[in-house]
Amino acid sequence: MKVLYPYDTTPFVQLSIHEVVKTLFEAIMLVFLVMYLFLQNMRATLIPTIAVPVVLLGTFAILAAFGYSINTLTMFGMVLAIGLLVDDAIVVVENVERVMMEDKLPPKEATEKSMSQIQGALVGIAMVLSAVFIPMAFFGGSTGAIYRQFSITIVSAMALSVLVALILTPALCATLLKPVSAEHHENKGGFFGWFNTTFDHSVNHYTNSVGKILGSTGRYLLIYALIVAGMVVLFLRLPSSFLPEEDQGVFLTMIQLPAGATQERTQKVLDQVTDYYLKNEKRTLKVSLRLTALASAARHKTPVWPSSV
Repeated sequence: MKVLYPYDTTPFVQLSIHEVVKTLFEAIMLVFLVMYLFLQNMRATLIPTIAVPVVLLGTFAILAAFGYSINTLTMFGMVLAIGLLVDDAIVVVENVERVMMEDKLPPKEATEKSMSQIQGALVGIAMVLSAVFIPMAFFGGSTGAIYRQFSITIVSAMALSVLVALILTPALCATLLKPVSAEHHENKGGFFGWFNTTFDHSVNHYTNSVGKILGSTGRYLLIYALIVAGMVVLFLRLPSSFLPEEDQGVFLTMIQLPAGATQERTQKVLDQVTDYYLKNEKRTLKVSLRLTALASAARHKTPVWPSSV
Protein backbone atom coordinates (compact mmCIF):
# COMPACT_ATOMS: atom_id res chain seq x y z
CA MET A 1 0.00 0.00 0.00
CA LYS A 2 1.31 3.43 -0.95
CA VAL A 3 0.35 6.57 0.95
CA LEU A 4 0.05 9.86 -0.95
CA TYR A 5 -0.41 13.23 0.69
CA PRO A 6 -2.67 15.49 -1.39
CA TYR A 7 -1.38 18.66 0.28
CA ASP A 8 2.15 18.44 1.63
CA THR A 9 4.25 21.59 2.02
CA THR A 10 7.33 19.72 3.28
CA PRO A 11 9.03 19.37 -0.16
CA PHE A 12 8.63 23.09 -0.83
CA VAL A 13 10.09 24.03 2.57
CA GLN A 14 12.99 21.60 2.17
CA LEU A 15 13.75 22.90 -1.31
CA SER A 16 13.58 26.50 -0.09
CA ILE A 17 16.04 25.86 2.73
CA HIS A 18 18.32 23.91 0.36
CA GLU A 19 18.38 26.84 -2.06
CA VAL A 20 19.12 29.30 0.74
CA VAL A 21 21.95 27.11 2.06
CA LYS A 22 23.40 26.96 -1.45
CA THR A 23 23.11 30.74 -1.68
CA LEU A 24 24.88 31.00 1.68
CA PHE A 25 27.91 29.08 0.41
CA GLU A 26 27.86 31.06 -2.84
CA ALA A 27 27.88 34.29 -0.83
CA ILE A 28 30.89 33.09 1.18
CA MET A 29 32.78 32.25 -2.01
CA LEU A 30 31.92 35.59 -3.62
CA VAL A 31 33.00 37.47 -0.50
CA PHE A 32 36.31 35.58 -0.53
CA LEU A 33 36.93 36.37 -4.22
CA VAL A 34 36.05 40.06 -3.84
CA MET A 35 38.31 40.42 -0.80
CA TYR A 36 41.19 38.74 -2.62
CA LEU A 37 40.62 40.98 -5.64
CA PHE A 38 41.13 44.12 -3.56
CA LEU A 39 43.53 42.92 -0.86
CA GLN A 40 45.62 40.83 -3.31
CA ASN A 41 47.13 38.98 -0.38
CA MET A 42 46.10 35.43 0.48
CA ARG A 43 47.00 35.75 4.16
CA ALA A 44 45.04 38.98 4.50
CA THR A 45 42.08 37.43 2.67
CA LEU A 46 41.99 34.34 4.89
CA ILE A 47 41.60 36.37 8.08
CA PRO A 48 38.11 37.79 7.31
CA THR A 49 37.15 34.44 5.76
CA ILE A 50 37.95 32.64 9.03
CA ALA A 51 35.66 35.06 10.86
CA VAL A 52 32.64 34.00 8.78
CA PRO A 53 32.10 30.44 10.15
CA VAL A 54 32.92 31.58 13.68
CA VAL A 55 30.21 34.26 13.58
CA LEU A 56 27.69 31.95 11.90
CA LEU A 57 28.20 29.25 14.54
CA GLY A 58 27.69 31.81 17.28
CA THR A 59 24.55 33.07 15.56
CA PHE A 60 23.13 29.55 15.42
CA ALA A 61 23.77 29.23 19.16
CA ILE A 62 21.90 32.47 19.86
CA LEU A 63 18.96 31.35 17.70
CA ALA A 64 18.84 28.10 19.68
CA ALA A 65 18.85 30.06 22.94
CA PHE A 66 15.83 32.07 21.74
CA GLY A 67 14.06 28.88 20.72
CA TYR A 68 14.09 29.63 16.99
CA SER A 69 14.55 27.06 14.26
CA ILE A 70 16.47 26.98 10.99
CA ASN A 71 13.96 28.27 8.47
CA THR A 72 13.94 30.40 5.35
CA LEU A 73 13.81 33.69 7.27
CA THR A 74 16.75 32.91 9.57
CA MET A 75 18.76 31.55 6.64
CA PHE A 76 17.99 34.64 4.56
CA GLY A 77 19.24 36.67 7.51
CA MET A 78 22.45 34.64 7.46
CA VAL A 79 22.95 35.34 3.76
CA LEU A 80 22.48 39.07 4.30
CA ALA A 81 24.77 39.03 7.32
CA ILE A 82 27.64 37.48 5.33
CA GLY A 83 28.36 40.73 3.52
CA LEU A 84 28.01 42.78 6.70
CA LEU A 85 29.94 40.70 9.21
CA VAL A 86 33.15 40.61 7.16
CA ASP A 87 33.27 44.43 7.08
CA ASP A 88 34.64 44.63 10.62
CA ALA A 89 37.38 42.10 9.94
CA ILE A 90 38.28 43.82 6.66
CA VAL A 91 38.57 47.17 8.44
CA VAL A 92 41.00 45.62 10.94
CA VAL A 93 43.12 43.91 8.27
CA GLU A 94 43.33 46.95 6.02
CA ASN A 95 44.25 49.27 8.88
CA VAL A 96 46.96 46.89 10.11
CA GLU A 97 48.42 46.76 6.59
CA ARG A 98 48.30 50.56 6.38
CA VAL A 99 50.16 50.93 9.67
CA MET A 100 52.80 48.40 8.55
CA MET A 101 53.34 50.30 5.28
CA GLU A 102 53.37 53.83 6.71
CA ASP A 103 55.15 53.27 10.03
CA LYS A 104 57.37 50.33 8.99
CA LEU A 105 56.22 48.30 12.00
CA PRO A 106 56.17 44.50 12.34
CA PRO A 107 52.75 42.80 12.39
CA LYS A 108 52.39 42.53 16.18
CA GLU A 109 53.21 46.18 16.93
CA ALA A 110 51.18 47.32 13.92
CA THR A 111 48.16 45.37 15.18
CA GLU A 112 48.42 46.94 18.64
CA LYS A 113 48.60 50.44 17.18
CA SER A 114 45.84 49.74 14.68
CA MET A 115 43.39 48.46 17.30
CA SER A 116 43.97 51.51 19.47
CA GLN A 117 42.84 53.61 16.50
CA ILE A 118 39.72 51.76 15.33
CA GLN A 119 38.16 50.10 18.39
CA GLY A 120 35.60 52.86 18.77
CA ALA A 121 34.81 52.84 15.07
CA LEU A 122 34.13 49.09 15.10
CA VAL A 123 31.70 49.40 18.00
CA GLY A 124 30.02 52.35 16.29
CA ILE A 125 29.54 50.39 13.06
CA ALA A 126 27.83 47.56 14.96
CA MET A 127 25.57 49.94 16.87
CA VAL A 128 24.45 51.74 13.72
CA LEU A 129 23.68 48.52 11.85
CA SER A 130 21.91 47.04 14.87
CA ALA A 131 19.81 50.18 15.26
CA VAL A 132 18.46 49.59 11.76
CA PHE A 133 17.27 46.03 12.43
CA ILE A 134 16.38 46.07 16.15
CA PRO A 135 13.02 47.88 15.64
CA MET A 136 11.87 44.95 13.48
CA ALA A 137 11.93 42.76 16.60
CA PHE A 138 9.15 44.85 18.15
CA PHE A 139 6.62 44.56 15.33
CA GLY A 140 3.27 43.31 16.54
CA GLY A 141 0.92 40.71 15.15
CA SER A 142 1.77 38.13 12.53
CA THR A 143 4.25 40.50 10.87
CA GLY A 144 6.26 40.69 14.07
CA ALA A 145 6.25 36.92 14.48
CA ILE A 146 7.76 36.56 11.02
CA TYR A 147 10.35 39.34 11.00
CA ARG A 148 11.40 39.01 14.63
CA GLN A 149 13.52 35.98 13.76
CA PHE A 150 15.08 37.84 10.83
CA SER A 151 15.91 40.81 13.07
CA ILE A 152 17.49 38.72 15.82
CA THR A 153 19.56 36.83 13.26
CA ILE A 154 21.02 40.02 11.79
CA VAL A 155 21.63 41.75 15.12
CA SER A 156 23.25 38.65 16.63
CA ALA A 157 25.58 38.32 13.65
CA MET A 158 26.52 42.00 13.87
CA ALA A 159 27.28 41.83 17.60
CA LEU A 160 29.35 38.68 17.21
CA SER A 161 31.24 40.13 14.24
CA VAL A 162 32.40 43.02 16.41
CA LEU A 163 33.56 40.65 19.15
CA VAL A 164 35.45 38.60 16.57
CA ALA A 165 36.97 41.78 15.09
CA LEU A 166 38.12 42.89 18.56
CA ILE A 167 39.38 39.50 19.79
CA LEU A 168 40.09 36.94 17.06
CA THR A 169 40.97 39.12 14.07
CA PRO A 170 43.81 41.05 15.81
CA ALA A 171 45.34 37.76 16.96
CA LEU A 172 45.22 36.41 13.41
CA CYS A 173 46.71 39.63 12.03
CA ALA A 174 49.61 39.49 14.48
CA THR A 175 50.39 35.86 13.62
CA LEU A 176 49.51 35.49 9.92
CA LEU A 177 50.36 38.81 8.31
CA LYS A 178 53.80 39.64 7.01
CA PRO A 179 55.32 43.12 6.64
CA VAL A 180 54.34 44.79 3.37
CA SER A 181 55.91 47.70 1.54
CA ALA A 182 54.20 50.83 0.26
CA GLU A 183 54.72 49.59 -3.30
CA HIS A 184 52.80 46.36 -2.64
CA HIS A 185 50.02 47.19 -5.11
CA GLU A 186 52.15 49.21 -7.53
CA ASN A 187 54.52 46.32 -8.29
CA LYS A 188 51.73 43.98 -9.35
CA GLY A 189 51.62 42.76 -12.93
CA GLY A 190 49.20 40.86 -15.09
CA PHE A 191 45.53 40.99 -14.18
CA PHE A 192 46.07 42.62 -10.78
CA GLY A 193 48.28 45.29 -12.34
CA TRP A 194 45.55 46.10 -14.88
CA PHE A 195 42.91 46.10 -12.14
CA ASN A 196 44.92 48.43 -9.89
CA THR A 197 45.51 50.87 -12.75
CA THR A 198 41.85 50.86 -13.77
CA PHE A 199 40.73 51.25 -10.17
CA ASP A 200 43.10 54.18 -9.61
CA HIS A 201 41.70 55.90 -12.71
CA SER A 202 38.17 55.35 -11.38
CA VAL A 203 39.15 56.80 -8.01
CA ASN A 204 40.65 59.89 -9.66
CA HIS A 205 37.56 60.34 -11.82
CA TYR A 206 35.32 59.99 -8.78
CA THR A 207 37.41 62.50 -6.81
CA ASN A 208 37.19 65.05 -9.63
CA SER A 209 33.43 64.52 -9.89
CA VAL A 210 32.98 65.10 -6.17
CA GLY A 211 34.97 68.32 -6.45
CA LYS A 212 32.68 69.55 -9.23
CA ILE A 213 29.58 68.66 -7.22
CA LEU A 214 30.87 70.56 -4.19
CA GLY A 215 31.42 73.57 -6.45
CA SER A 216 27.74 73.75 -7.45
CA THR A 217 25.81 72.32 -4.53
CA GLY A 218 22.52 74.06 -5.35
CA ARG A 219 22.09 72.34 -8.70
CA TYR A 220 22.87 68.88 -7.33
CA LEU A 221 20.65 69.37 -4.28
CA LEU A 222 17.80 70.04 -6.71
CA ILE A 223 18.64 66.84 -8.62
CA TYR A 224 18.73 64.95 -5.33
CA ALA A 225 15.32 66.33 -4.36
CA LEU A 226 13.90 65.19 -7.71
CA ILE A 227 15.34 61.71 -7.17
CA VAL A 228 13.76 61.52 -3.71
CA ALA A 229 10.42 62.68 -5.12
CA GLY A 230 10.63 60.00 -7.81
CA MET A 231 11.32 57.37 -5.16
CA VAL A 232 8.26 58.47 -3.19
CA VAL A 233 6.06 58.27 -6.29
CA LEU A 234 7.34 54.79 -7.15
CA PHE A 235 6.86 53.66 -3.55
CA LEU A 236 3.24 54.83 -3.51
CA ARG A 237 2.50 53.11 -6.82
CA LEU A 238 4.07 49.77 -6.01
CA PRO A 239 1.55 47.09 -5.04
CA SER A 240 1.73 45.82 -1.48
CA SER A 241 1.22 42.34 -0.05
CA PHE A 242 1.81 40.45 3.16
CA LEU A 243 4.32 37.99 1.70
CA PRO A 244 5.53 37.54 -1.89
CA GLU A 245 3.77 34.88 -3.91
CA GLU A 246 5.80 31.74 -4.59
CA ASP A 247 5.05 28.69 -6.72
CA GLN A 248 4.60 25.79 -4.31
CA GLY A 249 3.51 23.26 -6.93
CA VAL A 250 -0.12 23.32 -5.78
CA PHE A 251 -3.19 24.94 -7.28
CA LEU A 252 -6.73 25.21 -6.00
CA THR A 253 -9.98 25.15 -7.97
CA MET A 254 -13.20 26.38 -6.38
CA ILE A 255 -16.51 25.22 -7.89
CA GLN A 256 -19.66 27.09 -6.88
CA LEU A 257 -22.99 26.17 -8.44
CA PRO A 258 -26.09 28.39 -8.51
CA ALA A 259 -28.42 28.50 -5.57
CA GLY A 260 -30.65 25.44 -5.39
CA ALA A 261 -28.24 23.08 -7.14
CA THR A 262 -28.40 19.52 -5.89
CA GLN A 263 -25.57 17.44 -4.54
CA GLU A 264 -25.75 15.14 -7.60
CA ARG A 265 -25.36 18.07 -9.98
CA THR A 266 -22.38 19.29 -8.00
CA GLN A 267 -20.74 15.87 -8.21
CA LYS A 268 -21.20 15.74 -12.00
CA VAL A 269 -19.46 19.10 -12.44
CA LEU A 270 -16.76 17.97 -10.05
CA ASP A 271 -16.23 14.79 -12.11
CA GLN A 272 -15.81 16.86 -15.27
CA VAL A 273 -13.16 19.08 -13.66
CA THR A 274 -11.30 16.09 -12.20
CA ASP A 275 -11.34 14.25 -15.55
CA TYR A 276 -9.91 17.32 -17.25
CA TYR A 277 -6.97 17.46 -14.82
CA LEU A 278 -6.32 13.72 -15.04
CA LYS A 279 -6.34 13.71 -18.86
CA ASN A 280 -4.76 17.05 -19.79
CA GLU A 281 -2.41 17.59 -16.83
CA LYS A 282 -1.37 14.00 -16.15
CA ARG A 283 2.32 14.79 -16.78
CA THR A 284 2.45 17.36 -14.01
CA LEU A 285 -0.25 16.02 -11.70
CA LYS A 286 0.96 13.85 -8.87
CA VAL A 287 -2.12 13.50 -6.69
CA SER A 288 -5.48 15.25 -6.38
CA LEU A 289 -8.03 15.65 -3.61
CA ARG A 290 -11.77 16.30 -3.95
CA LEU A 291 -13.77 17.84 -1.14
CA THR A 292 -17.42 18.82 -1.05
CA ALA A 293 -18.03 21.37 1.66
CA LEU A 294 -21.04 21.09 3.94
CA ALA A 295 -23.20 24.06 3.10
CA SER A 296 -26.86 25.00 3.11
CA ALA A 297 -29.25 23.01 0.96
CA ALA A 298 -29.40 25.85 -1.53
CA ARG A 299 -25.65 26.11 -2.26
CA HIS A 300 -22.69 23.79 -2.67
CA LYS A 301 -19.05 24.88 -2.78
CA THR A 302 -16.57 22.26 -3.86
CA PRO A 303 -12.83 22.86 -3.65
CA VAL A 304 -10.47 20.69 -5.67
CA TRP A 305 -6.77 20.61 -4.82
CA PRO A 306 -4.69 19.04 -7.59
CA SER A 307 -1.07 18.84 -6.45
CA SER A 308 1.54 18.93 -9.20
CA VAL A 309 5.09 17.57 -9.01
